Amino acid sequence: MNLSLYHLVREPKVKKEKNPLLLLLHGYGSNEEDLFSFAQELPDEYFVISARAPYPLPPYGNAWYAIHFDTDENKFSDNDEARESRDLIATFIDELIANYPIDANNVTLIGFSQGSILSYSVALSYPEKVQRVVALSGYLNLDIVKENYQSNNISNLKFFISHGTADQVIPVDWARKAPEFLKNLGLDVVYKEYPVGHGVAPQNFYDFKNWLVQ
Repeated sequence: MNLSLYHLVREPKVKKEKNPLLLLLHGYGSNEEDLFSFAQELPDEYFVISARAPYPLPPYGNAWYAIHFDTDENKFSDNDEARESRDLIATFIDELIANYPIDANNVTLIGFSQGSILSYSVALSYPEKVQRVVALSGYLNLDIVKENYQSNNISNLKFFISHGTADQVIPVDWARKAPEFLKNLGLDVVYKEYPVGHGVAPQNFYDFKNWLVQ
């Protein structure tokens, strides 16, 4: 099976004619095995598929897009690469539905950090392909969302957003803007904070798992 992105698959433990999908999108400098480590803990009826980002980052990681530093040590994202990855993930979702018995009307993105930033972008740009987003330790970058996204029917989208209050990589203030913005679009949003750094606390995992089950 030759799909756009290399990926790992946990088959559903409860087989249906079509099963829902949890698509895991890792962070900058990581790989498909990172989030896949909790695949066995996720609900039994899902296909759990973890994708590897397209840009290799030596020695062993990958990225969805480059992060550059200028002479003043300011970080900035390569938005062109990010948009390419956004479209690549959208294509990959179509490929997964064509190749696995996945319910096209039940697709959830779970993204961490850079994967979370991409998850927002894919969902708002292609709401017909995604129903739910779990955005862990990321933020909403509107520069990488399709320009005419407001004309999409986004009313079906639901978001679980979480962030660590001691995150040194992505400030919690950045994360707090997303739920406000999405609620103003009339969307269903759950937002939680945890007293941790740039990572997923056990309580955070249980909270989003319970949200998925509900």
